[in-house]
Amino acid sequence: MSNSDFPGWHGTTIIGIRKGDEVVVAGDGQVSLGQTVIKGTARKVRRIAPGGYEVVAGFAGSTADAFALLERLEAKLEATPGQLQRASVELAKDWRTDKYLQKLEAMLIVTDGRDLYVITGAGDVLEPEYGIAAIGSGGNYALAAARALIDSDMDAEGIARRAMSIASDICVYTNGNLTVERIKA
Repeated sequence: MSNSDFPGWHGTTIIGIRKGDEVVVAGDGQVSLGQTVIKGTARKVRRIAPGGYEVVAGFAGSTADAFALLERLEAKLEATPGQLQRASVELAKDWRTDKYLQKLEAMLIVTDGRDLYVITGAGDVLEPEYGIAAIGSGGNYALAAARALIDSDMDAEGIARRAMSIASDICVYTNGNLTVERIKA
């Protein structure tokens, strides 16, 4: 069986929401291979704390690739303590120019409670509009739901949970088993 005959890994939805003085990153737990759910309880949102500087990161795409990127981000944060933007830009530059990293298939949402970024393999470090970032197969559904809820009385976690619930109702590669991490500036 060639690689083109093998069904691809699909799925995940990650959302980051800033409201008030907190940021929440939430991710579902589904890992799919083709039309089969391989695992429903994967943890795609994690805290890293290089040198005591706490960052929350969520990833969509290949798990092994995302872990490689998280390790690189952690190293960049150790080299530039307290500077998430600089570390993110350095990671994106490496990701775009390094032949090994160019093959990695993942995206990241990262936050230190002050800044919120989406990092891509195209060299992008994007600060989202409206304080909402979403990636993955259900990302657009979660983003639309969160945008509709951002001006409500709900807090960031409530909006994230509701947006993820809506995304999981629409996207077959997203489930309702959430990991939610909250961080304050």
